[in-house]
Amino acid sequence: MSFDLNTIRKRMDGAVDVLKGEFSGLRTGRAVTSMLDPVQVEVYGTRMSLNQVGTVNAPEPRMLTVQVWDSSAVKSVEKAIREAGLGLNPQPEGNLIRVPIPALNEERRKELTKVAGKYAEAARVSVRNVRRDGMDMLKKMEKDKAISEDESKRHSDSVQKATDETIKKIDTMLADKEKDIMTV
Repeated sequence: MSFDLNTIRKRMDGAVDVLKGEFSGLRTGRAVTSMLDPVQVEVYGTRMSLNQVGTVNAPEPRMLTVQVWDSSAVKSVEKAIREAGLGLNPQPEGNLIRVPIPALNEERRKELTKVAGKYAEAARVSVRNVRRDGMDMLKKMEKDKAISEDESKRHSDSVQKATDETIKKIDTMLADKEKDIMTV
């Protein structure tokens, strides 16, 4: 058994990647094509993600468009967007559906910053769990005489450094997202 810091870093980066995905789904009042990622459309007797039935674009800062490939699916796409719980009101024009993005009020912005904070805390907890796993592994290796006390200390310091760097990255991402949400 050998100690691999890269595996620990990869697991920590995984928590950061999950956080990026969660943050991209938080609405900031600007049109982002990933806003419609969670939308599932009922077409051809099955549920599909929106990007399997049309192309999503953001032609303006406060407008999304969905170019539906099959005109028979336009009604289903419109209904799916309306009922996705995103607070959006799609407007079909032939095979193109315009989705205006309403401005966020102050109360909703504050709620979104709280949600972003919860996402960030979950990512921090995940990183700390990876740190704990790494430290436990080092203690076991030292106890089993697989590594020396000095090696264990050196690896422990590098695990702690990786943890601190990753949590700092999460905190920076949260600050950026909060700023993004609160600016009009």
